[in-house]
Amino acid sequence: MSTINNANSQHAASNTPSLRVIVSGGGTGGHIFPAISIANGIRERWPDAEILFVGAEDRMEMERVPAAGYKIIGLPVAGFDRKNMLKNVPVAMKLLKSMKLARKIIDDFKPDIAVGVGGYASGPMLKAASAKGVPTLIQEQNSYAGVTNKMLAQKATTICVAYEGMANFFPKEKIVLTGNPCRQDLVISEENRGKGYDFFQLDPKKRTILMVGGSLGARTLNDSIVAAFPKLAAEEDVQVIWQCGKYYFKEMQKLQAEGKIPDNVHLLDFVSRMDYAYSVADLVISRAGAGSISEFCLLEKAVVLVPSPNVAEDHQTKNAQALVNKDAAVMVSDALAPGLLFDVALSLVRDDDRLKSLRKHITKLVQHDSAKRIVDEIEKIVRD
Repeated sequence: MSTINNANSQHAASNTPSLRVIVSGGGTGGHIFPAISIANGIRERWPDAEILFVGAEDRMEMERVPAAGYKIIGLPVAGFDRKNMLKNVPVAMKLLKSMKLARKIIDDFKPDIAVGVGGYASGPMLKAASAKGVPTLIQEQNSYAGVTNKMLAQKATTICVAYEGMANFFPKEKIVLTGNPCRQDLVISEENRGKGYDFFQLDPKKRTILMVGGSLGARTLNDSIVAAFPKLAAEEDVQVIWQCGKYYFKEMQKLQAEGKIPDNVHLLDFVSRMDYAYSVADLVISRAGAGSISEFCLLEKAVVLVPSPNVAEDHQTKNAQALVNKDAAVMVSDALAPGLLFDVALSLVRDDDRLKSLRKHITKLVQHDSAKRIVDEIEKIVRD
């Protein structure tokens, strides 16, 4: 806690108090990227703001947040096992420990506001903030609110959402439609398109499918492309950028060493230049995380969504369905994907009229300047 105490003593010594903000949550890129975008927006408006992230100590935010230039403290919090209740005894102990630590963080850092973006850590952190009279703002990324955010909503000052119809979950008077903040380094351009063909060693004359299953990968998406290798090998005018995920990379490298991956399929564990990948992609295959969907809307991408069934309240299916209902995306269920996904994708990537229609409709769903609009709400709260 020495870092916080030092920052706090500097703050006390200053003649003009700087804004002090806690940003809490994480667990996946879908929570972390919006959190960092909001923090960047705060810094842009208040360059001397003190920003402290609070995450779960064994999750990816502990690496990603410092890499973005922010301090972070980890709580020993974990998710509840809904299938085996006996496993939740140590989870409950971690939660109690996290609540105690969260209260100490509030006492030491003395924030003006706490912002929760979802994920394990946001529950105890925002609950501790509310209990100590610190105003809170929740940013709900999904079209179906999670249990933690529904619980925190009663004490929250403002709830920023990405979808309409969220009054089913939250008090209507607290809701502000802002959209989901996206990574600020994603730019589609002709220049990036040209660089992308070189970067991924692609043929500019071929149609390009980009398949991403998140930074850790997705078993179903990987199984689907492996099953489609014979079809893809026969394709002369289509190529695939395949992010298999770091978790599955060794397994897929073995297939590559055995010569089983077709030449027009480019295997990567992680796409470091998503701006290049999006610029060359005629079609994207992806899970239906809220953050990814916001990027597809912003970047006008035609997309096939395969919702993950392994998420709370099956919220990815609801995210995807919100787009399908407006003819802004195609959805293939996780169960059907291994046999169906690439039949759908290969048919779609050649259909110029359908691709154009999907791009046109997904563009109508975009929420611009989401991070700035959330910072506007933060400013209203701290000003009041």
